[in-house]
Amino acid sequence: MSEAPAAALPAAIPAPAAPAAPDTSPWLVAPVVALAAFMEVLDISIANVSLQHIAGDLGASQDESTWVLTSYLVTNAIVLPLSGWLASALGRKRFFIFCIIGFSIASLLCGLAPNLGVLILFRGIQGLTGGGLQPMSQSILADSFPPRQRGMAFALFGISVVFAPAIGPTLGGYITDTASWRWVFLINVPIGVVLTVLVTAMVTDPPYLVQQRLARLAKGLRIDYLGFGLIALGFGFLQVVLDKGQEEDWWASPMILWMSAVSALSLIAFVIWELGQDDPIVDLRLLGQRNFAISNVLMFVLGIMLLGSTVLLPEMAQLLLGYTAMKAGEVLTPGGFAIMALMPLIGRLSGTVDARHLIAFGFVVSAFALVNIGRLDQLTDYNTIMVARIYQGLGLAFLFIPINTAAYLTVPMEKSSAASAIINVSRNIGGSLGISLVTTELSRRSQAHQNDLVAHASSLSQAYRDKVAAMSNIFLRHGDPAQVAQLKANGQIYGIVQQQVMMQSFIDDFRILGVAVLLLIPIVYMMRGGTMAGRGGGAAH
Repeated sequence: MSEAPAAALPAAIPAPAAPAAPDTSPWLVAPVVALAAFMEVLDISIANVSLQHIAGDLGASQDESTWVLTSYLVTNAIVLPLSGWLASALGRKRFFIFCIIGFSIASLLCGLAPNLGVLILFRGIQGLTGGGLQPMSQSILADSFPPRQRGMAFALFGISVVFAPAIGPTLGGYITDTASWRWVFLINVPIGVVLTVLVTAMVTDPPYLVQQRLARLAKGLRIDYLGFGLIALGFGFLQVVLDKGQEEDWWASPMILWMSAVSALSLIAFVIWELGQDDPIVDLRLLGQRNFAISNVLMFVLGIMLLGSTVLLPEMAQLLLGYTAMKAGEVLTPGGFAIMALMPLIGRLSGTVDARHLIAFGFVVSAFALVNIGRLDQLTDYNTIMVARIYQGLGLAFLFIPINTAAYLTVPMEKSSAASAIINVSRNIGGSLGISLVTTELSRRSQAHQNDLVAHASSLSQAYRDKVAAMSNIFLRHGDPAQVAQLKANGQIYGIVQQQVMMQSFIDDFRILGVAVLLLIPIVYMMRGGTMAGRGGGAAH
C-alpha cells in the first residue's frame, strides 16, 4: 500500500483548546520571519561566485564544483512543495524552527567540509532543511496581518526573495575576497541562532492551525509514501535537467533524456494520484481557483524574468565589458535597493488598488526595461548599466506583491500554508527554467550570429580585405614580418567578430524576454478583480 498509518490519537480524547493569538505585534514578527526567507534565498546565489575558490581549495574541477549548486537546488525543489503538508502534520511553528536549526547546522558543516564530496552532501542537506523557510515565512506573514494589511506583509517577504538574488553575487564576492569561501556558509550560523530564539519567543500557530493538526492526529496520521516518492523523482530530476541541460547539450545527452522522461512521468503520475487522495500532500485542488491558478502562472514567469536577467546582465558585463565578478555583481545591487525602497509603497497600494492594474503596470515597465537593456553596447559605461537595472527593478517591484495579493484573494485561511508552498514552487521552478532558457538561447543565438557575421568576414568582401590591409600595415610599422602582420590582423578581426556575436546574442536574449513579458498582460485580466481591503478588515487568521 502507498499509505501507512503512523501513530494515532484516540478519537475519544477531546482536543485541547487552541492557544490564543500571541500578544507580539505582527510588525515585530514580520521582519523576523522575513529574515529567515532572506537567509535561505540568499544562499542560492551567494555561493555562485565562490565556485572557483571552492574548486581550487578542495582540489576539484570547475565542472565538479557546480554540483555544490545543483545538490542544493535539487533537494530544495523536493521539499518546497511538501512544506504545506509537513507544517499541518508537525505544526507550522515547530516545522519552521526545525528548518532554521537544520539549515544552520548544515551551513556549519558546509563551512567545515574537508573535501568536495562532503560539501556536496551537506549542501544537499542544507537545501532539504531550508526548503520550508520560504513558504512558511510567507504563510506566517499572511496569517499575522488582517487582509487589508496583507500587502505590507508581502512587501517584507518580497524584499527577502527579490532583493536577496540581487545582492547575493556582490556579497558572496566580498566575503570570498576578504575572508574565505567557507564564510559564505558559516555566516548563516549566528543568524540561525538568533532567529531560533526570536521565532520561539514571538511566533505562535493560530488556533485554526492547531485544531487542524489535532484533528489530523485524531484520525491517525497517514503518510503518502507513493506521493512523496513521485514528487521527489519528478522535481529532483527536473532540477538536475534544468541545471545541467545546457552543459550536457540537452537531448544529445542520454542522461538528460532519461531524467526528463522519468521526471515527466513522475509528475504526471503525481498529479493523477494526488487528485484522488482525501488528504493530499500537495493540495493541487487550489489550482482549480482561477485567481490562484493564474497567479501561479504569473509568478512562474516572474521567476523566469528575475533570475534570467540576473544571470545575463553580470555575464554580459564580465565577457564584453571586462568587469570583475565583484564589479559585475555590483551592477545588480542598486536595482535591488530600488526594489526594496518601493516595496512598502506598493504594499500600501495593494490594499486599495486592484491588483490586476498593478501587475499589468509592472509587466509593461519590465518589458520596456528589458528591451532598453537590449540597446546597450560595448561602449556602455557602468552608470548606464546600473540605471538600466534600476529601471527594471521598478517593474519587478510592482509584480511580486500584487501577484501574491491576487493569489490569496480566494484562498481560505486554513489553506495558506498549502498555497504558499505551491506559489513558491512556481517561482523557484520558473527561476531555474529562466536560467536554463537564457543560457541555452544565448548559445544558440551565438551560433546563428557567428554564421551570419563570419560570412561577411571573408576574402570575398572588399571591406574585409581593406580592414586586414589597414591593420596589417599597423603591425608592419611595428616591425612584424608581412606574414605575421597579416595573421595578427586576421586574429584581431576574428576577436572583434566574436565580441559582436556575443553582444548581439545578449541583446536578443533581453529583447525576447521583454516581448514575452509584454504578451502576458491579457492573461492578467482573466483574474477576478478586487483588493484585500475588499475582504474585510477583520482580525488576522
